[in-house]
Amino acid sequence: MRDVLLYVTASLMLTAPLSEAAAEPAKQACAPGPATMPLELMQWPSRSPASAATKVSELASAPLVIGAAVNATLRPSADVQYVVPPGKPGEPSSFGGMFEFTVVQAGTYRVALGAGSWATVLSGKKPVVSAAHGRGPDCSGIRKMVDFALKPGDYVLQLESGAETPMAIMIARMPE
Repeated sequence: MRDVLLYVTASLMLTAPLSEAAAEPAKQACAPGPATMPLELMQWPSRSPASAATKVSELASAPLVIGAAVNATLRPSADVQYVVPPGKPGEPSSFGGMFEFTVVQAGTYRVALGAGSWATVLSGKKPVVSAAHGRGPDCSGIRKMVDFALKPGDYVLQLESGAETPMAIMIARMPE
């Protein structure tokens, strides 16, 4: 009986650290140098500074260029007067903001984000339904990607419930 008790105790002591380790998310080991990126996201590492608009009247000073990446300074969510109310209201400590962009050619456009945030694309005051969601390429620094089928016109990108600022952002046209 004593041997069984020792065996069970030893087994529990040995398996506890293993189960805790298994519960931790796997960390991606990245090779030195830049990550392998698809052609449409090649400008991701070359980001310029940008500031988000906090109200509609500031949108002209917050443009995004398709195919160019930015490090965007976001604002506390409570300070942003969104075009439409956020689909997911953020915590008091969250960040958000708005940007405008123009689509010249119809197609699928990918919004890539370097941190957690809700991304809403608006045509006027109407949200565009997303076509796909995913993560960025391994080791790229892209945390989230959302695709939208867009026609030529002007759009607003609302970032809501952001986890951090600045946040890397890029809108890229996807190949057909």
